[in-house]
Amino acid sequence: MNRVPMTVEGAESLRAELEKLKRVERPAVVQAIAEAREHGDLKENAEYHAAREKQGFIEGRIREIEGKLSLAQVIDVKSIEPSGKVIFGTTVSIIHMDTDEEVTYQIVGDDEADVKNHKISVNSPIARALIGKEEGDVVEVHTPSGAVEYEIDQVQHI
Repeated sequence: MNRVPMTVEGAESLRAELEKLKRVERPAVVQAIAEAREHGDLKENAEYHAAREKQGFIEGRIREIEGKLSLAQVIDVKSIEPSGKVIFGTTVSIIHMDTDEEVTYQIVGDDEADVKNHKISVNSPIARALIGKEEGDVVEVHTPSGAVEYEIDQVQHI
């Protein structure tokens, strides 16, 4: 199976969610199911069915996180010697060549991507165009509305 790149912070976040699901959410839903069973007829017991449905979601999410962590290749960017090139985990500021608009992104794994928090997937068109480039380079990103050019303003190994 292919390894999936993930930052240290992304792996820690998934581990924390997994811990919460196993230690807090799972026992709470088991307790809710037990209490709902005490109310009698399970066929018409909405509390029981809701608790069972929630249990299914929790168990599914636990399996999903465990699967992601088992395939994760955790990369600690801080341990990589800065080369000035854009690599996985770096934070890069780019300038749109037509509008002079500047935006900063951190290149992260697929599961960590969150554009609102300026984190883009290593597999996104922008990240694929930036990987391996240096400050001052101009890259062309192919978007659905056409090609867009960006200049790499700054590369930070945070």
